[in-house]
Amino acid sequence: MPPGKYGMQEEWEKEGDQGIVMDFLLPTGIFLKFPVSRHDTIKSIKKMVWKNARSEALFSALGDPDAYVFTCINQTAEREELEEESRRISDVRPFMCVLRLVAREGDRVEKLTNTQISLLIGKGLHEFEAQKNHEVNEFRTKMRTFCEVKAQERQALPWQQWMEYSFPCDLEPCSSPPVCGSVKSKNTKKIFINVKFEACDESFMLQQDPQDLPVALMRSALKKKATVFRSVRQEPEDYTLQVNGSWEFIYGNHPMCQFKYIFSCLRNGQNPHLTMVHHSTISKYQEEQGRMCSQVFKSRSLSRPPPLPLKKNTSSLWSINEPFYIHLLQGSRVNADEGMKLVVQAGLFHGSELLCKVVTSSEVTVSSEPLWDQKLEFDINVADLPRMSRLCFALYAVIEKAKKPRGTKKKNKKADCPIAWVNTMVFDYKDQLKTGEFLLSTWPSVPDDKGDLLNPMGTVEKNPNVDSAAGLLIRFSNIRPHPLYYPPLDKVLILKGFFSGYKLIFEYMVSLLRNWPDLPAIHALELLDYSFPDPAVRSFTIRCLRKLSDDELLQYLIQLVQVLKYESYLDCDLATFLLERALSNRRIGHFLFWHLRSEIHVASVSLRFGLILEAYCRGNIQHIKLLTKQNEALGKMKALSDFVKSGSQKMTVDDLKLCIRQESYLEALSDLLSPLNPSIILTEICADKCRFMDSKMKPLWLMYKNTCAQGDMVGIIFKNGDDLRQDMLTLQMIRLMENLWKKEGLDLRMIPYGCLSTGNKMGLIEVVKNSDTIANIQRNSSNSAATAAFNKDALLTWLKSKNPEDKLDQAIEEFTLSCAGYCVATYVLGIGDRHNDNIMIRETGQLFHIDFGHFLGNFKRKLGINRERVPFILTYDFVHVIQQGRTNNSEKFERYNIIVFVFFLLLYLKACKECHFLTFETIKVFERKALNVCLHIL
Repeated sequence: MPPGKYGMQEEWEKEGDQGIVMDFLLPTGIFLKFPVSRHDTIKSIKKMVWKNARSEALFSALGDPDAYVFTCINQTAEREELEEESRRISDVRPFMCVLRLVAREGDRVEKLTNTQISLLIGKGLHEFEAQKNHEVNEFRTKMRTFCEVKAQERQALPWQQWMEYSFPCDLEPCSSPPVCGSVKSKNTKKIFINVKFEACDESFMLQQDPQDLPVALMRSALKKKATVFRSVRQEPEDYTLQVNGSWEFIYGNHPMCQFKYIFSCLRNGQNPHLTMVHHSTISKYQEEQGRMCSQVFKSRSLSRPPPLPLKKNTSSLWSINEPFYIHLLQGSRVNADEGMKLVVQAGLFHGSELLCKVVTSSEVTVSSEPLWDQKLEFDINVADLPRMSRLCFALYAVIEKAKKPRGTKKKNKKADCPIAWVNTMVFDYKDQLKTGEFLLSTWPSVPDDKGDLLNPMGTVEKNPNVDSAAGLLIRFSNIRPHPLYYPPLDKVLILKGFFSGYKLIFEYMVSLLRNWPDLPAIHALELLDYSFPDPAVRSFTIRCLRKLSDDELLQYLIQLVQVLKYESYLDCDLATFLLERALSNRRIGHFLFWHLRSEIHVASVSLRFGLILEAYCRGNIQHIKLLTKQNEALGKMKALSDFVKSGSQKMTVDDLKLCIRQESYLEALSDLLSPLNPSIILTEICADKCRFMDSKMKPLWLMYKNTCAQGDMVGIIFKNGDDLRQDMLTLQMIRLMENLWKKEGLDLRMIPYGCLSTGNKMGLIEVVKNSDTIANIQRNSSNSAATAAFNKDALLTWLKSKNPEDKLDQAIEEFTLSCAGYCVATYVLGIGDRHNDNIMIRETGQLFHIDFGHFLGNFKRKLGINRERVPFILTYDFVHVIQQGRTNNSEKFERYNIIVFVFFLLLYLKACKECHFLTFETIKVFERKALNVCLHIL
């Protein structure tokens, strides 16, 4: 075929509602051709096919439309069955405008579920089957059974416990009101709460103590209802409280002021609006989801897979006192310059520890398929190999003239051109020492890497791009005619005292670890590092992590997902633990899904993350629909972003609004749960309020309204082209600091806004309402842009314009506290590149920072000069606001300095407590004094 453009890719990328002429091949041999709309669904197209086929021959042979399914060739040149008939043809994007109608085969429910999961996780389930890998197949079977059993157990829960899974409480860290500022005085008074009953327009304004439990409010509401409507009194235990226009509920044995929604209303001086929901409504949701699960579970037997056959004619590895060796056979698809020699380096590692000297192959001439056929023997006996030993290889080229001495320790540093690396485990997932030939697809090395060539921290997965990646063919030797197994832990403990040397120490340590007291979870997290690969250690770590509450687990979920990359096998305690907790709390499941889904494009973790995502979807069938809606919306946002950035002529905001008003976009972008917070309903997108920003990546500014919720519209920013993971990490650290202070009853009014990476260099950021950048405030208050930044009155004047006289003092207090909090946070985290375009302020006075591209001391430099000259930002216009516009008001500034010092001291003492730098008694004395100072000055 001559070079050129083929397929319909460009047609599908066009915007608008143009018709497309499509060909249809019927199973009766009839050929149809007619136009369809780009926004037609597969279901509507099937109806059109039946309508057009009525006038054709053999129509009577077709039968029921549901007995057939369309197939097409997709953009990856694979045959795809279009089981999900609610999809639009523009979303399917067939390679050519040809759809073939074929008779359905197999279980339709199962195939439809598989299609939905494939579309949702961004990876076809057929890719897992194509692996033809026993470890993959066994992991899928085991996890599917595990997750489906969990789903059935969940559906059998009473409605109150089912609510704890579906709508977990969103709580503040501390159950008592904070002492900072004037919120303390507000929280000590009773508050007015607007309460209405579902399916009823009447509402009541009730006065309640913020420290009361939700059941007290429900009892008051039922009493009020019985009095007004003269109805029969009902029990408050049959009801729950729902935040209006949200999937957030107020229930349980927590003070009402601890719920984030109530706390936010108290802070902002607003009246909470709640709805009384009867348990029968909740039970209907539960029954509906139960029906969805039962349809899927009926389509397959839940019988467990047969047990593995007993191992026969096997030997313990510890009985083999022979050197471990492998055969390096040859390479493939190696690309290097002529005149160089190819060398392979191999090392045995246990975590980060090198087990013996690195072994280097002979030098061979550069070719695409170099041949070594060489035995590489390691200075370690087979009996001494730890269970988690990994074999690391590095392929590199050296200049032919400069031959390297073999026995020097500096061999690694003499490599002239690193080419590739690859790792593989010495034992398979069944504890058996590997034997036979393995073709290892390598990962490309960093060309200018001057460090070690071997990469023991890297993945043990092979590069899936087998057609382009360099390969190494190796052979593990058959040391014995029968398999050799590493002794399982239970056998090690049974044989206690039988072995000597390091094995005796090992069995003693395993025995100790099983009875060792649990560590605090924050300390146990360190044991998930790749330096501690032993299964017994990792099992002990997960045992410690089980004590984490759901809120605490959410705080560390980002890190737990990342350390999955260090696991050596698919079936590990950490993956099971995360799935178990995700299937017990849908909020955890929501964020686990997006943390995994956002990196599904990364080749080294695509298989592992894809399998965990599939398992989660199997155990939470009802969540698939909600996540699919979010995924579709994100797809449309990306299409809008590409449309804005790639326009041949300069795009305007009106062009964006016109595009959003199309039916397919309005449908996809409305009626979904926010990926940033699954409790928030994004009901209707307001095209007139949407725009794109002027920065390089043209982020989309999207606004939503919810007619059932009180308050302003909800805004999200969609970024396409920026990696938001560093922002997520920084905001997570700020949130941890804020929670630490709040646990001490101290609130610094910080705003760690929502931020979520959802894919390859794309994600969402929460819009903080009624806020603006310092730069915009200064520019708008000055006649000259050149002198705007030097106007020290700009901020105070802006705050005065937004806050009448009776509210100005509170706004200045909010500014003072939040400024102190961010000064401490940015100093501790080493956040740089701070300027007036990435510092913002709310109309209520709260200051907050955005855009964390430089942190942990990674500062910008120009011509070798560090641009950062101060540890944190405190400009003279900030001080002017803190001093209430009076230069002689040094008392306010001194109070601000004390706040900064005390809150930094609390962080320092927390670090000392965790790292045991000071005695427990000393830390307690300092903490008590610091809190006394806070109570005195705030």
